[in-house]
Amino acid sequence: MFARTQFLTFHGIGTPAVAIASDEQRFFVSAETYRRTIGRLGELEQRHSVRLEVTFDDGNLSDFTIGLPALVEAGRSGRFFVLAGRIGTKGYLSADQMRQILAAGSTIGSHGHDHVDWRKLDAVGIQHELVDARRRIEDTVGTAVTEAAIPFGAFDRRVLHLLRTAGYSRIYTSTSGLAYDQAWFCPRWSVTDKFDPDRDVEPRLAMKQKIRSSLYAMARRVRYRI
Repeated sequence: MFARTQFLTFHGIGTPAVAIASDEQRFFVSAETYRRTIGRLGELEQRHSVRLEVTFDDGNLSDFTIGLPALVEAGRSGRFFVLAGRIGTKGYLSADQMRQILAAGSTIGSHGHDHVDWRKLDAVGIQHELVDARRRIEDTVGTAVTEAAIPFGAFDRRVLHLLRTAGYSRIYTSTSGLAYDQAWFCPRWSVTDKFDPDRDVEPRLAMKQKIRSSLYAMARRVRYRI
């Protein structure tokens, strides 16, 4: 059995609702590109015998105004990883919007509290980002938060061990490749403003990519002991 799940990650859709840094701007795709992507997922899944899953990082307002409606229309769900420190602030998801996302059949996960590199944190910082942030999100939505997306996709063996110890059932990174269906460690592909679903998705679903991703998964289990 080969790895066959491709996670697509969107950070923002359309025009940012608040001013953001220039390096973040390139992770915003147009609404037209996003909707076209969602419209093609089913066809691509059937053609390549894969699963295509959609995730969102940072909790931008566009997750709710554009991201969720397109998923609901297509009969799909997504995973929305929010930053606890931005809940309810201008340009980001409110508590009520997060609860509506859950009610629509999608998942809310943790992206930490302040979007910092978890590799560089001391014990106090780890508590704040991996434990306290999750608790705040859980209090906001009224249900357990069991999944986490690592900021910047930046991890090492220590970070993975801490996430295991904290009890997260699944974690997501920016590592390239496909994931096994029930894997704890899930590679993802963060799309950018140059992304074109008609051109860019299919090459990542070919058999050689499935084989490569499967070999990488085995290597990661040895290297990181996961």
